[in-house]
Amino acid sequence: MSYFFSLILSYLLGSIPFGLLVAKLFNKGDLRKVGSGNIGATNVMRVGGLRLAGLTWILDMTKAIVAVLIGCHAGGDAFGAWCGFVAIVGHCFPVWLNFRGGKGISALFGVLLAMNPLLFVILGIEWLIVALGTGFSSAGATVVFCLMPIYGFVIGIGVGFAFLAIAVLCLVRHRENILRLFKGKESKIEWKWKK
Repeated sequence: MSYFFSLILSYLLGSIPFGLLVAKLFNKGDLRKVGSGNIGATNVMRVGGLRLAGLTWILDMTKAIVAVLIGCHAGGDAFGAWCGFVAIVGHCFPVWLNFRGGKGISALFGVLLAMNPLLFVILGIEWLIVALGTGFSSAGATVVFCLMPIYGFVIGIGVGFAFLAIAVLCLVRHRENILRLFKGKESKIEWKWKK
């Protein structure tokens, strides 16, 4: 499988808008018109509860996992990490939705799980501690973005640069959340199983 084809396939996998599809499947409306207007798992939780958000999270992780596995098969771990980055680009900027997608955190965790399960657990626990402790998902995510490249360079230089690219992209996608955190205007997580 060529590198180019692997990258294209990774983007297309990442661009599948599972949050939008799950919300529509369970009659929760068009995510782009409810809640925050975002198509990610956090907005799914706002309109559909934790159960549907968990389903969305798993599906978004899975598409990134598949992209990483395709890349690893085609060109090794570093290329697999870059295919994961491209999948997250697809998640954030899906061609099917005029390039208006999610913010990348669920797909990021899919990349982590595929690349290094231990790192997935470490950063997952970190996210939970910060998110539960503060009540803000974006706070936990921001710390993940900052730590991810450091761990990536421990794995290898190619993986480190791919993880750095992922972290920068996700930080940019979360810039409004981060500004709201500093201003004290960020919305807290609503932990409800079902809505």
